[in-house]
Amino acid sequence: MYLKQIQITHHGRTVNAACYQPDKEGRFPFVIFSHGYNGHRTDFDRSAKYLAQNGIASVCFTFCGGSTRDVSGFPTTEMTLFTEKEDLNAVIDTVRSWGCADRQNLYLFGASQGGMVSALTAEERSADIRALILLFPAFCIADDWNARFPNKEDIPDSQELWGMTLGRRFFEAIRGFQIKERIGQFSGKVLLMHGTEDRVVNMDYAVWASKQYPDARLELFEGEGHGFSEEGSRRTDEMTLQMIRTCMRG
Repeated sequence: MYLKQIQITHHGRTVNAACYQPDKEGRFPFVIFSHGYNGHRTDFDRSAKYLAQNGIASVCFTFCGGSTRDVSGFPTTEMTLFTEKEDLNAVIDTVRSWGCADRQNLYLFGASQGGMVSALTAEERSADIRALILLFPAFCIADDWNARFPNKEDIPDSQELWGMTLGRRFFEAIRGFQIKERIGQFSGKVLLMHGTEDRVVNMDYAVWASKQYPDARLELFEGEGHGFSEEGSRRTDEMTLQMIRTCMRG
């Protein structure tokens, strides 16, 4: 396997990423991994290595301001779902420009908040993305925060959650946002994976989403929560590989 650190500059900020490639010459299908809230690109290190061993390249990146471990200098208080969508679009454009990338086989893999961002991005880039793989996607984000801050004057200047501080911009950006109006038109294959014991994102969101896309499959992981066990993670890697192979045969 070949590992290379890369930087992608856009909108006045720089995304830090890593590219994992099979140890051979040629053009490869690529998976772009998007981490969850306060996650990091290294969250997918094992998955990317597994795919590289099976002939599939990956890019794992850290959202600017999307993690306390982000080194871009972009403040967490300036991050929104839509700055993260800009980051993901910049990564997609960069991968598509590489000679080693099979542009007909680009896949988005998003976990939790990164799953929601990946789903929103896929809606606009159906022509560029072959399939969408979502791991406990946090389609509840806008619903949860808008219920907590129902009026604009209720929004605080900052709010700490799980060790990271969000700013007013995050909450203002999702006022009036309705997930049920924003996803479901992506025409490629969709794989949703969700735990039955998820206490952060109710699995009803995944069940609902699976019925919106024209070609979606829902896999429920019995007893898994918001963050899978080692066995559950191994299964997600295997299902991801199977999905890509199915698409490439198709």
